[in-house]
Amino acid sequence: MIALLITVAVLARRPDRPAPSARVVPDAPPAVTVAWYGFEGARPWSDLTPFTGNDARIRMVPHDAGQAVQFPPPCRREPCPRLILRVLSRPALNPGRDPFSFGATVRLSPRHTTDGQNVLQKGYSAEGSQYKLQIDGAGGHPSCVLVGEGSRAIHVVVADVGVADGDWHTIACRRGPDTLTILVDGVPRAGARIPAALRVDNAMSLNLGGKSAHAHNDQYHGAVDDVWISKP
Repeated sequence: MIALLITVAVLARRPDRPAPSARVVPDAPPAVTVAWYGFEGARPWSDLTPFTGNDARIRMVPHDAGQAVQFPPPCRREPCPRLILRVLSRPALNPGRDPFSFGATVRLSPRHTTDGQNVLQKGYSAEGSQYKLQIDGAGGHPSCVLVGEGSRAIHVVVADVGVADGDWHTIACRRGPDTLTILVDGVPRAGARIPAALRVDNAMSLNLGGKSAHAHNDQYHGAVDDVWISKP
């Protein structure tokens, strides 16, 4: 079941008192950055390894003062080009039962939406445990997924806004002690309860852009930058 949590706060004020000006308070920086991929400098892949299929080519595109990775566009007839970036598993990438966050800055064209596109994924829902950030459907709604070790229950939160508009958006997935929340451009857009004992610990690689470079890989078709995993 997908649970959506939307909270609206209304502040009362006296008629003779002016309304307060609106301001955005950014999140505090993470205390511990487990992984960060900004695709800058002489080694834009850092410890990531590109895997390609069917003559896919790695393409860099401008983003702010730097650059981002552009993944292949949708393809209607096989063989289709496929591309992922992969880093082998290590203990720091397995949060266990601890709170953690992960996310990325993405740009996706409304013409490039599909049923399912994986931006970031570690593990598989049917094998052990998983955390994942994906963008699904014609509306381009991002969602966060958690699957606990030894469980087939898939916990999903889907944002109530789409991001497939050709602009850059920041998406974050936040696992608390017993909650999973998705934020789009710093604003919480959905949340759900999860078991406090849910544990993510697997030997699978961390993949950006899809499950693999083979067929039916849930290929991401947009650009991505500033991929991160952190502990609060």
